[in-house]
Amino acid sequence: MGLGAGALGPRFTRVELPVVIAIQGTIPFDAHLTLRMTMRIPFKTFCAVAAALACLTPRLSVVGAVATVTVQNYVFVPATTNINAGDSVVWQWLGGTHNVTSTSNPPSWTATATVDSTTFTFTNTFNIAGTFPYECTVDARLGMVGSIIVAAAPPTVTITNPLSGALLAAPATVTIGVTATDAGGTVTNVQFLIGSTVFSNRTAAPFVAVAGNLSAGSYTLSAIAADNRGLKATNTVSIHLFTPISLGSGLKSSSTDFQFSYSANAGFRYVVQTSTNLTNWVALSTNSATTNSAVFSDSDATNNPAFYRVGLLPSF
Repeated sequence: MGLGAGALGPRFTRVELPVVIAIQGTIPFDAHLTLRMTMRIPFKTFCAVAAALACLTPRLSVVGAVATVTVQNYVFVPATTNINAGDSVVWQWLGGTHNVTSTSNPPSWTATATVDSTTFTFTNTFNIAGTFPYECTVDARLGMVGSIIVAAAPPTVTITNPLSGALLAAPATVTIGVTATDAGGTVTNVQFLIGSTVFSNRTAAPFVAVAGNLSAGSYTLSAIAADNRGLKATNTVSIHLFTPISLGSGLKSSSTDFQFSYSANAGFRYVVQTSTNLTNWVALSTNSATTNSAVFSDSDATNNPAFYRVGLLPSF
C-alpha cells in the first residue's frame, strides 16, 4: 500500500504491526512438556523522530540576510555590497551630515533626509536582481558614492513528504511531495533522486513522484528544483524502512525461565516489554540487532499471567 510521511506524529510514529504476544501459561513445568502458548494482537511500534518536532511549530516565513554599510567620513564602507534578491541593506550613520540617495532612473528608493547623526539608520530590501547605484548628494563630488549588486536568488525547494527520519514498514511505496517556488523566475523542473539516481522529473506543480517497492534499509531522497534562469536548489531527507516484527513461539524451559525469538533488522534497536494485564507495560531489555533474528530470555518469569511484546525504537 502507499505510504506517505509514515504515521509521524508530534511525539511518536505509530505503525500497526501484526506481532505475536507470547504468554507464560499456568501449566506446571514438566521435563517432557514444552509450553508454547501464543496469541496474535496488534502492537504499535515506538518511533520517536526528532525531525517530527517541526510539526509542533508553525512554519516561519523566510527572511533574507542583512548587510550593513556604514556612513562615515565622506565614504560608504563598503562602497560595493553584494547581496542576493530578498536580502536587505542597513546604512548605519557613524558621523557627519549625509544622506543615501538612489541614482537609478527611476530611483530604487525614496532618498533619506540629510542627517547629522551617529545613530541614524536606513534600511532597504532588494527583491529583484540588478545593480543599484547610490550617493550622498552632499559629498558625491568628494567620491561618496556606492553600489548594491543584487544576485538573482535561486528557487526554494522543500520535501514536505515524507519527513526526514521517517520510519516505514518495508516493502513500501513512498509518495514524495515537494513544494518549489521562485520569487525571481519560474520553476521549470523538479528532479527526484534516490541516492544519486534520478527516478523522476516534474515540470509543473504538483511536484509529486512515487518510489515503489522499496526494501528494508536506509534511503536518501533528494529533490532538485531548477528555474528558467538556470539556477538550482536542493533539499534532502533520509528515511528508514524496516521489516515488520514477528515473534516465534514462547518456550518455558523451567519454572522461572521463558524465552522466545523475534525477527529483526540489523542495525535497528528493539525493546522487549512485559505486562500482567495488557495495559501496563514494563521494559525488560533493549538491544541493537546485529542479525535478522534475536532471542530474548526472561530468567525471572514468575508472573502469572505474563505477556511479552517487542517494539522498534528510534535508531537514527
